[in-house]
Amino acid sequence: MKPKKQAAAATMKDVALKAKVSTATVSRALMNPDKVSHSTRSRVEQAALEVGYLPQPLGRNVKRNETSTILVIVPDICDPFFSEIIRGIEVTAAKHGYLVLIGDCAHQNQQEKTFINLIIARQIDGMVLLSSRLPFDASVEEQRNLPPMVMSNEFAPGLQLPTVHIDNLTAAFNAMNYLLELGHRRIGCIAGPEEMPLCHYRLQGYVQALRRSGFSVDPHYIARGDFTFEAGGNALMQLLELPQPPTAIFCHSDVMALGALSCAKRQGLKVPDDLSIVGFDNIALAEFCDPPLTTVAQPRFEIGREAMLLLLDQMRGQNVTGGSRLMECELIVRGSTRALPQN
Repeated sequence: MKPKKQAAAATMKDVALKAKVSTATVSRALMNPDKVSHSTRSRVEQAALEVGYLPQPLGRNVKRNETSTILVIVPDICDPFFSEIIRGIEVTAAKHGYLVLIGDCAHQNQQEKTFINLIIARQIDGMVLLSSRLPFDASVEEQRNLPPMVMSNEFAPGLQLPTVHIDNLTAAFNAMNYLLELGHRRIGCIAGPEEMPLCHYRLQGYVQALRRSGFSVDPHYIARGDFTFEAGGNALMQLLELPQPPTAIFCHSDVMALGALSCAKRQGLKVPDDLSIVGFDNIALAEFCDPPLTTVAQPRFEIGREAMLLLLDQMRGQNVTGGSRLMECELIVRGSTRALPQN
């Protein structure tokens, strides 16, 4: 039997044919992007991703074909939730000789070109996504030409990536059951953005807990926010304006829960005497606010560590397509919740 020939690596000519430009234009677009129009540059970059053209940059370890650098793509670097996950990634990466670059997607339009350039120039060996979407357009087919990728924190089956995450539905269900056991019946939910898979699962946990206990789900008791302190406060104001305001609130994040707690105090409400509040994530501030926040604790450092280990396995050529790892979480009961007084 003849040995199988490896597929030839894509060339600049392949990119030129795909983008319908000359090889000189491809060279300018990739090496001197300021010398071509924005539309031409975008077309060439997209073509390079589609055909899998990855030029050899200077400074690369030619012997091992590595840069010893990975890219962590963060939805919002200002969100305190991500700090421990990033630390878990960085500590693990350093132990294995890798440097970590952080890419913030909060201003995606400005960063998209930077991410694409890093990939096209092969300046990274792998990527960890801390959200449910890529910071640029790429189909599942086109993803095969990208460096190895792992998703951490989120679970998005559509991307078909190995993932490290918790069971968000069960965690939310258990948090809601706790409030129901305390005697609360009018329980509001401050949910995150509808397009985020984890928010979908947490909302399902809220809904299923109510239905399992024989209560109907009133959509008026569900308000949405964008994981900011301000959003938590605004959502609580919306819920407090209801004819029968909730006696307890389940929040999709600690940041929004802290915003709601601050808002409740400004409205003259006592937490937990007048309103019980449950958060999600167990960020550092949750333990030190007044009162300390009852919350779902995610093992964020361990999530980051496992994501990096999963990426290392993938970069070493191991098949980790079905390598999703489910991490444990727990409800931490603190002073922001109490049993509803019986009339």
